[in-house]
Amino acid sequence: MDVEYTGRQTTITKKLKSQTEEGVEAIAKIVGNSGSVHVILSTDKYRQIAEVTVQTRHQKLVARCEATDMIVALHDALAKIEQQAIRHKKRYGTIKRHPKSDLKGAAAEVAAPAARKTAAVKVATKNSVGRKAVPMLVHSFPSHSPLAEPHVVRSNDSVALRPMSIEEAVKEAAFRDREVFVFRDHGGQAMVLYRKRDGKMELIEVP
Repeated sequence: MDVEYTGRQTTITKKLKSQTEEGVEAIAKIVGNSGSVHVILSTDKYRQIAEVTVQTRHQKLVARCEATDMIVALHDALAKIEQQAIRHKKRYGTIKRHPKSDLKGAAAEVAAPAARKTAAVKVATKNSVGRKAVPMLVHSFPSHSPLAEPHVVRSNDSVALRPMSIEEAVKEAAFRDREVFVFRDHGGQAMVLYRKRDGKMELIEVP
């Protein structure tokens, strides 16, 4: 992965670069080597802030950590990125595609009972005296249609507890790994961020 560094009132030393390369190497084992990494290190009075953004073809991971020491802040940010990558891989890695051969076999198993029912009706009709054999296809239907049981889970991780700007809300939603994120801006307006299938964030203002 290509790593880009930005220092704001902070000198990016060889030790920080070496620490970043080790963390990126661990992340690349999970998300792959194709992508880019942007590391922003800044100092604000007594706070050392490390912000790491990993952009791949399918996802964008963002983590921002603060500490009194830059090495600690950078370590925490890289660790959060690694945790996000693991959660993302587990979420989308459980989707399995069935091969075409399995689909054909399932269709053949469904068609076999119907064929046996048709053959049984033909034999019974032929054995009747003075009646002409007429092929019939018999279907069996369930007594009632199965209904999916509603499943609702309450979550507080998708709601911001403090007012924030749109940029802060986008970063917070990426950090919490949420597709939907509800927050209020500094003017008290309720807003909803929704991640679409193409990966872009859509902003909805609640009336």
